[in-house]
Amino acid sequence: MLPGPKSRALAATLRRFESPNVTFLADDGSFPIFWEEAHGCTVMDADGQEYLDLTAAFGVASIGHTNPAVAAAIAAQAQKLIHGMGDVHPSRVKVELAQKLSEMTPGDLGGALFGTSGGDAVEAALKTARVFTGKPGVVAFTGGYHGLNLGALAVTHRADFRTPFAGQIAPFAVHKPYGEFLNKLPEGAGAVLVEAIQGRGGIVVPPPGWLESLKILCENSGAVLILDEIFTGWGRTGNWFACEHEGVTPDILCVGKALGGGLPISACLARPEVMAAWGVSTGEALHTSTFLGNPLCCAAALAALSELERLDAPQLAREQGAFFLEQLERLQARFPTKILSVRGRGLMLGIQLADAFAGELMVKLLHRGVIVLPAGDGDILEFTPPLVISEEEIQWAVQELVAVMAVAPSGS
Repeated sequence: MLPGPKSRALAATLRRFESPNVTFLADDGSFPIFWEEAHGCTVMDADGQEYLDLTAAFGVASIGHTNPAVAAAIAAQAQKLIHGMGDVHPSRVKVELAQKLSEMTPGDLGGALFGTSGGDAVEAALKTARVFTGKPGVVAFTGGYHGLNLGALAVTHRADFRTPFAGQIAPFAVHKPYGEFLNKLPEGAGAVLVEAIQGRGGIVVPPPGWLESLKILCENSGAVLILDEIFTGWGRTGNWFACEHEGVTPDILCVGKALGGGLPISACLARPEVMAAWGVSTGEALHTSTFLGNPLCCAAALAALSELERLDAPQLAREQGAFFLEQLERLQARFPTKILSVRGRGLMLGIQLADAFAGELMVKLLHRGVIVLPAGDGDILEFTPPLVISEEEIQWAVQELVAVMAVAPSGS
C-alpha cells in the first residue's frame, strides 16, 4: 500500500501541528509520501519504499540528492562555523562564493546580494532596479512565478496567490503576455522582470529573439532587464543560463535552487554600475537579513558549483535532455489525443495534456514509484529530474507513463 502506514501516520500528525494550508493531505491517505532519505535520483520514504524523482525536488537537486561532495563540505563547515554575522563580520566562505558567482555568471555581473530563497533574490532585484533607475514600475508577464513574498507576489501573475492579499500588495507591476513582442514600456517602468523559460507557468519557451527584444527595449527606455534564472540556471537547460541560448546578458540576474546543492541560498547579481546605486555602507545596510551569506550554505554552494563544473552540467542536460525528449515524443505519437505537445529545453521538459488532469497523473505515477509535478493550469506534466539521471531511469519512467496514459482521459 502506498503511501505506507508510517507516511499515513506522519500525515495525521502533521495535520494537527502545521498550518492546514501548507501541505496537501488527501483525506483518503493516498497522498503524500514522507521522505526519509534521497540519493542521486532515488528517494526513499518513511516506509522504506523507493521512488524515482523527476522533479529534482523543485529543481534543487541538480547534482543529485545528498551529493557526496556537498555533504562532505557541509560536514566540514559545520565543525568550524555554522553561523556568522553576514553584513557585520562576514565569513571567508561568503567572500569566496561572491567571487565564484561573478566568475560563473554571464557578462560582468557581480556584487551579490544574498538571500535564502528565490523570492528573496527577486525582492533584492526589485529594490536594486528601484535605486538604480529611480522608477518604481515593473513589467512582468502572464504565467510568471517569482515567489510569494509581498514584493515578489506583486510580480507573480497567478490570481489565486494574489487575491487573498489584495490591499497589501503594492500596485507597481503590470503583466504583459509572455512571449509577445512589446513596442514600448509603460510610463514609470524602471524594470522588466522575466523568466528565461517559464517553469511553474508550464515549461514555456519564449519565441526566438524575444529576450533580446526586451533587452533592447530596456536599453532604449532607461530601464533594467531582470532575468529570473532561479529555476533555469546552473546548466538545467543545456547552457549555464537559459539567457545564453539567446545571447542575452541581463542587467540583474536572480539565481537560487540548484545553487545550494540542497541548502537554502539564493543571490541577486547585477552589473557594477547598477549595484553601485546602493551606495557604500556606512554601518547600516539598507537590504540585509540575519542569515545573509550563511557560512554553512555558502560552503554547500561552493561545493555544488564545483560539482556542476566537474560534471559539465550543461552537457549532461543537453545529452540526457535529448534522450528524454525523444522518449516523450514517442509517447506523444502513441497517445496523440491525450498529449497535445512536448515542450522544453535540456532537462526542463513537459508534456501538454488534452485535459487538465496533470494532478491526477501525479498521484497515479506516485503510486507506481515516480515523483512528478504538474505545471501551468493543470494541463502540463513537468519533468525536471536531477541532471545525473541515467538513460535507464528515463526509460523506466516513460514505461510508467505509458501505463498511466493508457487509462487516462482521452481528451476532447
